[in-house]
Amino acid sequence: VQLQASGGGLVQAGGSLRLSCVAPGSSFSSYAMIWYRQAPGKQRELVARIGSGGRTGYADSVKDRFTISRDNAKNTVYLQMNSLKPEDTALYYCNTPLGYSRDIWGQGTLVTVSS
Repeated sequence: VQLQASGGGLVQAGGSLRLSCVAPGSSFSSYAMIWYRQAPGKQRELVARIGSGGRTGYADSVKDRFTISRDNAKNTVYLQMNSLKPEDTALYYCNTPLGYSRDIWGQGTLVTVSS
C-alpha cells in the first residue's frame, strides 16, 4: 500500500513545518513508521523512525530539530520540523519497513527552505 505524505511547502530558513502521513488498515499501531527524504541529485536517506512502542530515532542532521510522533487512533505519523535549513530541502516520504523492503513508495511531499 502506498502511503501519502502531506504538509510540505515553501518556508524560510528558521521556520517550521509539520508533515503528516496516514496509513490505511487496522494494524497501524503494530508496526514502525519511518520518514525519509530525497534531495535533488542525492540518494534517499532516513530522517526519523518511530517504533510501535513509540521509541524514536533520528538522523544526526535533524536531531534536536525534528520530532517524529504517531497517533494510532488516527493511523497517522507526523514529522514536526523546526529550525529548518536550506539543506533540508527535499521530497519527504513516509514508509513502513515492509514497504521499504519491497521498494514501494508513495508520492512524497516537497519541502523547500529558502535562505
